Amino acid sequence: MACLPLLNISIPGVLPTPTYQPGALALLSLAMIFAALALTYNMLLGTSGMLSFGHALYFGAGAYGLGIALENLGVPLFPGVFIALVGGLIIALVTGVVAMRVSGIPFAMVTLAFAQAGSVLVRRNSAVTGGEEGLSLNTEGVPDWLVGVADTRNLYWATLLVLVIVYLVALWVDRSRLGHLARATRENELRVRVLGLEPNRARLIVFVIAAVCASLVGVAYMLLQSGTVPRAVSADLTITVLVIVVLGGVGFRWGAIVGGVIYTLLDQRLTVLANSDVIESLPSVLRIPLSEPLFILGTLFILVVMFLPGGIAGTVDSRLRRWRAGRAGADQVDGSAVERLEDADAEPAREEARS
Repeated sequence: MACLPLLNISIPGVLPTPTYQPGALALLSLAMIFAALALTYNMLLGTSGMLSFGHALYFGAGAYGLGIALENLGVPLFPGVFIALVGGLIIALVTGVVAMRVSGIPFAMVTLAFAQAGSVLVRRNSAVTGGEEGLSLNTEGVPDWLVGVADTRNLYWATLLVLVIVYLVALWVDRSRLGHLARATRENELRVRVLGLEPNRARLIVFVIAAVCASLVGVAYMLLQSGTVPRAVSADLTITVLVIVVLGGVGFRWGAIVGGVIYTLLDQRLTVLANSDVIESLPSVLRIPLSEPLFILGTLFILVVMFLPGGIAGTVDSRLRRWRAGRAGADQVDGSAVERLEDADAEPAREEARS
């Protein structure tokens, strides 16, 4: 992936331009943004079993936090990134402490309420956040090598770095004692309490880590898009990320990445397809639904849920497990047959020795 901007690879129908040109790099960078955001949400849903409808609030906190720091505080890029991450951390701590008082569907409703409150706050404070028009990136504090179409390659590498950082954090969470405790809480919270452990503390820590990582992804999104809009903090974006995680496979890190890439490519290319002459020439009974990209994405999501209930990664994992189990059974049968043949061959020698 790091060498991709240096190569001349064309994939017709998937990438708008060869991989070394800004069009393809911008699309791939956006795909990595959604892949990283899906990884952060997978920490909540896959590792801890927390269904949140307000995860976009922390993504928006990173994006808007960086924009406000550069515009109103006049700080350079890296202090602005630090301010945005600290802001996301504080918001996550406050909202997480309140939301952790409940679990299950009530938890989802509380997070949804926080997301809606954040969306209203962003839309109504046009002097600070730009209101419905969104907030543009003030490039005075941004280094020149991250500004402009000609520097899309650098933005691509920066986005890839963010994806790698988020992946390593997710890997550490899954393999640490914290991740084991969060998964145990997901499976049986009462048993964890009986063992004398604190499940809510573990869930809160995972919640805050996922939120800070989402804020980092929001910072990368702000730089890539040179601005942000109120949808970045809305529940709609959270539902989109939930669809991505389910599409890729809940609980699988590589599934979240694959789901983010597939969703972004489909979302972008289906929009082009919907406005093409091929769709316009179809009868109205086909043209009307096929001209709506969300209709096609919704249909694909339904098909995945029906025929691939474990998502892409879950289906691949289950088939690999069955294949390995079949191979192990076949090897065991072959070993038993070899042992019987060896016993049959050795029987005359044993008879002779007894004689």
